[in-house]
Amino acid sequence: MAENGEEKLLAVARHIAKTLGHNETMADDILQIFSTFDGRFSRENLSEGHQDGSALERTLNSLETQISRFVSADHPIWSDPADSSAFLETIDELVTITREWSHVANDKSVGTCLTRADELIQQSMFRIEEEFRTLMESFVVNNHRIDSDEDEVEEEEEAVQIPVAQPLTDYDVIIDALPSATINDLHEMAKRMLAAGYGKSCSSVYSACRREFVEESMSRLGLHKKLSIEEVHKMTWHELEDEIDRWIKAVNVALRILFPSERRLCDRVFFGFASAADLSFMEVVRGSTVQLLNFADAIAIGSRSPERLFKVLDVFETMRDLMGEFESVFSDQFCLVLRNEAVTIWKRLGEAVRGIFMELENLIRRDPAKAAVPGGGLHPITRYVMNYLRAACRSRQTLEQVFEESNGVPSKDGTLLAVQMSWIMELLESNLEVKSKVYKDPALCYVFLMNNGRYIVQKVKDGDLGLLLGEDWIRKHNAKVRQYHSSYQRSAWNKMLGLLKVDNTAAGMNGLGKTMKEKLKQFNVQFDETCKVHSTWVVFDEQLREELRISLARLLLPAYGNFIGRFQNLGDLGKGKNADKYIKFGVEDIETRINELFKGSTTARK
Repeated sequence: MAENGEEKLLAVARHIAKTLGHNETMADDILQIFSTFDGRFSRENLSEGHQDGSALERTLNSLETQISRFVSADHPIWSDPADSSAFLETIDELVTITREWSHVANDKSVGTCLTRADELIQQSMFRIEEEFRTLMESFVVNNHRIDSDEDEVEEEEEAVQIPVAQPLTDYDVIIDALPSATINDLHEMAKRMLAAGYGKSCSSVYSACRREFVEESMSRLGLHKKLSIEEVHKMTWHELEDEIDRWIKAVNVALRILFPSERRLCDRVFFGFASAADLSFMEVVRGSTVQLLNFADAIAIGSRSPERLFKVLDVFETMRDLMGEFESVFSDQFCLVLRNEAVTIWKRLGEAVRGIFMELENLIRRDPAKAAVPGGGLHPITRYVMNYLRAACRSRQTLEQVFEESNGVPSKDGTLLAVQMSWIMELLESNLEVKSKVYKDPALCYVFLMNNGRYIVQKVKDGDLGLLLGEDWIRKHNAKVRQYHSSYQRSAWNKMLGLLKVDNTAAGMNGLGKTMKEKLKQFNVQFDETCKVHSTWVVFDEQLREELRISLARLLLPAYGNFIGRFQNLGDLGKGKNADKYIKFGVEDIETRINELFKGSTTARK
């Protein structure tokens, strides 16, 4: 090695002289100066003529002997720190010598040596690549084996165990995927391969090994296979709901723990080589990222059936909440396409949410007005739509964001969502108006509208839907319910009330008595029939039912009491049994019958 060191020293001196000398005379003068300091720097030793490659060849012979010993070793070089250190030093020396002699490569003997040196470098790089792969694979395989065999874990408690991502709720953690000593070894190998022009091979080996680790981790998070968009669309809704839940857990662990950990590992292994680190990281996580994004995209372009809204919102909110992680983890140029795809799919999910509301509108329009609801009760479409909107409004802030983005101009008060909700309510009310025409009895038509209108107002008042639509909307629709109430009363009871009015112009007591007897007879029949029919009708809301009974009692009882009082005072009609023949109901009987109204049959109450 001493001889080799001397040759290196002479080579450096010759290089300095040639570099500093602007012409041959000046170069000779510099060489003469060198020779006065050290006899080894004689003109004979430093002259160009001495550079016949013999010194380089002797150096290469020595380096080849050492490199061959390591390259042909049948055991991992990095199993012995002394061997790995010596191997790297030898490679560094080989690379340095090659660079020092490259300026005289046109010399035939030197050129031959440099070709030989390149071959030695290639052999060294192949062995380093092998060592690099072996070192990385040993941890991946070791980790998988440990996780799959609990008995071996107990036997090898002191062995290095590499954590694999598991379902978590606390994402504020970064995994050290490899021990620090191993990372340092990998870095030293990567540095030599990159310096020698073998960066692509190094990155490829690294990416293949870490990609296996990441994909195995994703599998353990519940994503057992790469589902195509077609496969996602063929899943039953129950299966898809479960898959969405697994996806949400997996994507959170991936973006908050697994990928940042891989990013840090790449940066440490390829420290000082940013481009190689970025490329390697992208190759490690691209497949798993595409898998996660493809699933979200399948949800975004899938069925717009209204019942899917809430799970689609879950996916949308998950993507939204992870946008910061997408920006930070995929910040380099190689990952730009992944970052942009994440943003695109997130926006597509927003479009899906808006599309689901459009489908809800179509569902309301298409709901047929065929069979009437028994007893004028609550229609299933009313119950469905109102409970749906109330549930949707639990995600009010998200929905406001979705509808604001559709317009391109943010709305401070969320009016676009309010407009959407108002429009759906208007469609529902119009649909109910059409359905009410199915009832042949106008009074029952109003009971139906009253029931559904009251239910709508109650559902609006009790949640965020009321905050969206506002107090004016609630007052307006309360007024509509009161109007239905009045219309019911007029259509069902006004004619009956007219029978209790007495015409004082009737000729004589006998004429008045005859008229009142006829009116009382008609009243008895109509009241009895009306009560029998209306008692089978249903008013689902207790307060509304009580309000209706009280208003009817206030309407009928005074008029009826006054009518039969006058009837009893008409001559002979007022004496005992004569009046009883005509008076079928007492005032208390009327009140009792009114209190039995709107109980509904068993079918109507369902």
